[in-house]
Formats: sequence, C-alpha cells, structure tokens
Amino acid sequence: MYFGVPNIMFTRELEERKTSLKLTSIQNEILVGTLLGDGHLETMNRGKTYRLKIEHTMKQKAYVDWLYGHFMGWVATSPRVRIRHVDFQRKSGEYELYGFQTLSVGNLRFFAHQFYDGAKKVVPKHIGRWLTPRALAIWYMDDGSIKSKAHRTVLLNTQGFSKRDLERLQHALLERWGVKTSLREQKEGRQIYVGSESIERFISLIIPHILPSMLYKIPKVWLTQLPKK
Repeated sequence: MYFGVPNIMFTRELEERKTSLKLTSIQNEILVGTLLGDGHLETMNRGKTYRLKIEHTMKQKAYVDWLYGHFMGWVATSPRVRIRHVDFQRKSGEYELYGFQTLSVGNLRFFAHQFYDGAKKVVPKHIGRWLTPRALAIWYMDDGSIKSKAHRTVLLNTQGFSKRDLERLQHALLERWGVKTSLREQKEGRQIYVGSESIERFISLIIPHILPSMLYKIPKVWLTQLPKK
C-alpha cells in the first residue's frame, strides 16, 4: 500500500483547480476595493503566483464571511480565528482576528503588479477605471469611518499610501464620480476626507453595496437612503 498516493492525487486535483479559476467582474471589483483597504497579496515564489489574504477583527466577522462567500471556490479552508498579541509601550494584550487566504494562483499576478511596488502597496496609475460604486463600497467598508458622531462626513484611513498615491485617488474620485476630497494630516500619515460638498454624492454611490453589519460606518443622517427590500 502506497500511503503517498492520496496526497499526490490531492495535489494534482488542487493544481487543476487552480488553473481553472477565473475572476468574475464582481471579484475584480472586490479585489480593487480591498487592495485599496486592508486586503493583501502575498507571493511565496518570487512573483510567479499570489494569494489574497483577508483579515479583520471579529467585529467584522459578517463582512469577512461575505467576502469568503465570493471567493469560496478560491479557498482551501474556511475562515479562521487567529489570536494576535500586542505589546506596545502604551498598550498590551491580545485580540482575535478573523480571516482567510486564497490559493496561490497566477490569475492574481496582474493585480499584484498594479498595486505593489516591491513589498510596498501603491495606487495604480489607472485606478479611476476600476473605481466602481461596489469597489468604492468595499474600500470604505475596509478602511472608512465616520468623522465623529456629531458629523455627517466621513474619512478613508489611507495613512499607508504616499501623498502622490493619495492625490491620484483624489483625482480619480473627482474625475469619475464628481466627489471632491481633501487630505488630513495624521501622525501615521494622511487620511482622505469627504467633506460636506461631496458627502451626499459619495454616500449615494456606496450605500446600495454596504452590508447591514457595516452600517455603523455610515452617518445616521444618510441611512434613510438605503434601498428598500
């Protein structure tokens, strides 16, 4: 009896499965949105193939499950909980993260080339072509927040991007969707601020795609714009 045969068969089936995977239009939009946000592409073979890694706090469990539902055919194992240990000068302890990762495939290489310069995440030159309302909503669910409970405006936490990248995003938002934004300086970098001049337009674009579990990120004044089901 050859105990290695089942593993060989499984590996062969897995490789065949990988080559059959093709991104749908919705998956493309999700990728754009989450790569602008918290999603990451990783390679283990110097760029030949990539895998998408999604991870959020347990507060966003329903959102992660929704993302998983769209990439289920790309994933070998269902979402899992991971304990992260934090030990900073002012904060220590641990908390739960929840996420999944896709198989490592060549079909994600295009997005890796667009969104990464080496190990650093960047904004693609032609990002305006891909900023659909769904992509905007994914980006906002990943990295958006209300300015404060007293305000009707919102922020996108884009501190990891360079000023040049953020100006590219600002230009794309204005040219494609007429959404005017400004940059807010923070210790960690810069946020994109959607002010009163364009907030109604921005919310009207994203709110049809915001999940019920993520409505806490929408100022209450705008929740009346949710489509009736």
